[in-house]
Amino acid sequence: MVQRVSTGSPFEATFGYCRAVRHEDSVYVSGTTGYDYGTMTMPEDVGTQAANALRTIAGALSDLGSDISDVVRVTYYVGDRAYVSDVVAAVGPVFKDIRPAATMVIAQMIEEAMKIEIEVTARIGAGKS
Repeated sequence: MVQRVSTGSPFEATFGYCRAVRHEDSVYVSGTTGYDYGTMTMPEDVGTQAANALRTIAGALSDLGSDISDVVRVTYYVGDRAYVSDVVAAVGPVFKDIRPAATMVIAQMIEEAMKIEIEVTARIGAGKS
């Protein structure tokens, strides 16, 4: 059985995807930007955007019976190489003990205000192994 979760992002409806999909013990979380769903704004700071993206990802994982400690793969899409140190400062403390396989790509974002997008794959129970 496949389970899906949505955050209600307008991009999900427009592009035709959901935030995350669970199949058996695997959870695939779509690329997630730093949008703050609490204030419905995109912060200026890339570090804050990265923290927001991780918060959204953690919520999607939780909704599907997983958590951030189960992440086995992460891909960072960063809008400018000048942002890398701020991104590392935001994500490093979250992943330093989890140590998933990781890739960072410098890429042009689909909107100018977006500075980072984070995509993860998790395996339920991986954090306990």
